Amino acid sequence: MNKKIVFCIVTALFWCSLYAYVPQLGSFAKNLRASYRMIGLIAGSYGISQTLLRIPLGIVSDMLGKRKIFIVMGSLVTVMSAFIIFSMPSPISLLVGRFLAGIAAATWVNFTVMYASYYDLSESPKALGIINSVNRAGQFIAMLAGGIISLYFGMRHVFLFSAAIGALAAILSLMIEEEKCVEDGQLFKVSDMLLFLKKKDVITISILGALSQLITYGTTLGFTPVVAFNLGATYYQLGIITMLFVLPQILVSALSGSVIINRLGERNTLLIGFVINTVLSIIIPFVPLLGILYAVQMINGIGMALTFPLLTGLVIRNVPDRLRNAVMGFYQAVFGLGMIIGPILLGTVGDKYGLMVGFLAVGFMGFLAIMLTIYYYLSHDVLFKSLI
Repeated sequence: MNKKIVFCIVTALFWCSLYAYVPQLGSFAKNLRASYRMIGLIAGSYGISQTLLRIPLGIVSDMLGKRKIFIVMGSLVTVMSAFIIFSMPSPISLLVGRFLAGIAAATWVNFTVMYASYYDLSESPKALGIINSVNRAGQFIAMLAGGIISLYFGMRHVFLFSAAIGALAAILSLMIEEEKCVEDGQLFKVSDMLLFLKKKDVITISILGALSQLITYGTTLGFTPVVAFNLGATYYQLGIITMLFVLPQILVSALSGSVIINRLGERNTLLIGFVINTVLSIIIPFVPLLGILYAVQMINGIGMALTFPLLTGLVIRNVPDRLRNAVMGFYQAVFGLGMIIGPILLGTVGDKYGLMVGFLAVGFMGFLAIMLTIYYYLSHDVLFKSLI
């Protein structure tokens, strides 16, 4: 079987395992009597472990010149994460399980860089667009299956399904074909960190990635399901809401690194995506009906697909192969901060001032992303011709 196809299958199964229960996570925690702050911590713990591990994982992978082993290990951790919650459902087990899920997700550094190694360096945005599309496809399938399982068998069995899919991903990951990372004698050295930490492009793109994840994990993968639950949504409908966020990303993510930026340009693609997500973050708490929330989520997904895959490709586009895992690890660790801050910010503000103010706070972060994008391209002497 084609090596790219095998890799994409493993990727889809990996993310299917991590996201099968995510749409219902906040409401499931609420039913277990968790506070808004605890729900925020549960969602944020997923980002905490990623932020702690992604830079070390990227560096160790580059120093060893190995990537496949980390993908296998990450797939095995998804099994542990879901099975713990299935065995002992409680707010604490949810916290531990999502922390472990973050450890697994930290190996996404190795997934992205390894898949990009199947392409020429100049095609990094295209490669990252494709693998992010597969990522979203796996999440979509997970949410569809998780919604059906929760409807007919109960929420606990969604975690059992997640563990089984993770086991399948681990088995198939053994079939992945690993390209030679770098030439002998060219492995990453710790001193090489200074080479990319001095690059303003890497820092700026990483901060934009963090703001993108802050919006997503604070709203769609954090408290938008709570808003829907308050509107009377069932667990199955919560799955649909998040699925509608992921669905447009399957196509748009694949196109964002090639067709879309060729038409709109990098700058305008990022700006349009951030504007969409910022405006909708402010609108969500005011939505009166589930049907309207469905539409909002689809448009929100398009915004996310315009920004995040493109940023992921841009951060390693001009980076030598021996530094790619370390740079991607740094980028993913920084955007992991957004995963932590988003739900904790919204949850903490929501407990004190109400969910509406929490969503407005996240919307303000989106405004900062828009301003930083404009500053980034102005600093590169990019003219706003298409906006005139």
